[in-house]
Amino acid sequence: MTLNKNIIVVFLTLFYFGSLFAQNSNDHFELPEINNKDLCISHTGFTLSFNKNYNCPNWVAWDLTKEEVQNAVAKRNDFFRSDTLIPPQHRVEAYDFKDTGFDRGHMCPAGDMKWSREAMSECFLMSNICPQNSVLNQQWWEHLESACRRWACQESKIFICCGPIFDNGCPPRYTGRGVKVRVPDGFFKVILSLQKDKEKAIGFIYRNTDERQTMESAATTVDNIEKITGYNFFPLLDHDIEKTVEGSYNLRKWN
Repeated sequence: MTLNKNIIVVFLTLFYFGSLFAQNSNDHFELPEINNKDLCISHTGFTLSFNKNYNCPNWVAWDLTKEEVQNAVAKRNDFFRSDTLIPPQHRVEAYDFKDTGFDRGHMCPAGDMKWSREAMSECFLMSNICPQNSVLNQQWWEHLESACRRWACQESKIFICCGPIFDNGCPPRYTGRGVKVRVPDGFFKVILSLQKDKEKAIGFIYRNTDERQTMESAATTVDNIEKITGYNFFPLLDHDIEKTVEGSYNLRKWN
């Protein structure tokens, strides 16, 4: 039975991403290079890769348009719940973070999903959540989330991928009342704009602590985040454009 489930997961993953790219690859620049061993799940507003060793996402990716930011039809509902597409033994429940000292930190934020009631509801699935320091979650990470919505309006469309960072040089920390979730040591976010002749990308790294962390101090190149995480971001880009935008950053060009 376990073998059959694994075969089904791999088949669905390959089928989904094969269909996705066949439809129009230009629409899915937000997706990093996919490992066939990943458990990848598509929801209405975002796609995620789930880590069954740590019981949290590897990464979550989505695009965000000016129209989506301005077309607010859904209100935040705070209905945190398990994702039934995750295998039961790895399925985190909302109560797993209760009294742990960590916030339920969104990777794809509710503020980006106001364009759809279904998308808003699904961003509260625990597969989109990591244990996050409350100060980081409510201040510095939120500042970046708000900036992304401004940039979506400014650029017309942006592509976003973010997720946890685990430092293998540090003793691992776990939390959770039922299913144990590894506590990230930090978080990354990479953002891409494809405005013609003005293509640009930028990355950010935040430590999972309560210290002050401005966007200026957190900003870095996408290349640097690829070295830290091992992921290949924006693989559908033309090679020359990818090399240019991932190898440098300028926060002033975004602001």
